[in-house]
Amino acid sequence: MTTDAKILAALRANPSGVSGAHLAEELTISRAAIWARMDELRQAGYNIEAGPHFGYRLVSAPDALHADDLLARLHGQREHPRQPEHNPQKHPTANIATHHKIGRDIRVFEETTSTNDVIEKLARDGVPEGVVVFAESQTKGRGRLGRKWVSPTHKGLWFSILLRPELSPQETTQLTAASATALRRAIQYVTGLAVVIKWPNDLLIGGKKVVGILTEMSAEVDRVRHVILGIGVDVNQEVEDFPPEIRNIATSLKIESGQAISRAELATTILRELDADYARIYSGKFSELADEWETGCATIGQKVSVQMGSRLIRGCAEALDDDGALLVRTEHGHLERVIGGDVTLEK
Repeated sequence: MTTDAKILAALRANPSGVSGAHLAEELTISRAAIWARMDELRQAGYNIEAGPHFGYRLVSAPDALHADDLLARLHGQREHPRQPEHNPQKHPTANIATHHKIGRDIRVFEETTSTNDVIEKLARDGVPEGVVVFAESQTKGRGRLGRKWVSPTHKGLWFSILLRPELSPQETTQLTAASATALRRAIQYVTGLAVVIKWPNDLLIGGKKVVGILTEMSAEVDRVRHVILGIGVDVNQEVEDFPPEIRNIATSLKIESGQAISRAELATTILRELDADYARIYSGKFSELADEWETGCATIGQKVSVQMGSRLIRGCAEALDDDGALLVRTEHGHLERVIGGDVTLEK
């Protein structure tokens, strides 16, 4: 972590205050350097009090995404993970040992075309897996099937993650399922809202979309070079922030909860849960993850139509297979393995 990230982590770990002398000793820099870093953080919008009896303490943080702050928050969450409020069997990552890959390198842009584009370049440059790129706004955000993703400035979480999984190309559908379960769990931890999964890549609240996941892969016949997870979370939008044509099918966490959500807290909780589920895949526990996915999925047990190019499949969604594909029992009794397509729930 950078010096600022270590300072913010210490301030968050000591809400009643931490002395400048202690920080200087821990970070092996002078007290004057600590004072200078505190002044820089204040200029960035952090309200940090100083006093002779308590040292420094963090009063409030700005509603902005800063890489150092995200790293500090994530470090604190991993050191002191939040315990689930409900049955821990429903939240198996609460006690799993993670490998801390996702989020070990975090980068934040004020604006970019698409965070997936940035990650693609980093992947070609040989950057190790786990790097996360956030953007406060995207000019060419995209979703599945070439659809545009609206990314208003400072309203949501628009980010992408580089992964280099030891999976075959057909097994990478596991990553989409893992992402959905992790995002669902993180949102419920932070907001308490009831979230359901719509296969393959959407999360819904009250039937309206609040999260989209775009998985892009570079692979050979039998080997994955890299996978990019692109994620968009509608966090603090008002109704008028959505284009008129999608207001009846899209929503935000603020609209549903009635209050603004800390984007930084949500972002780091999501990264923690994504890392935990990625570890489950590496540990050969995808079947366990798939059970959790099915519990939270609104698609399972429903009549669906799946448009795959020019082909239309109709039937009942029954389960995920071992690789994360959707198994659909057609009207003629055949079991179809669906790895992609546009899914519509039929009434």
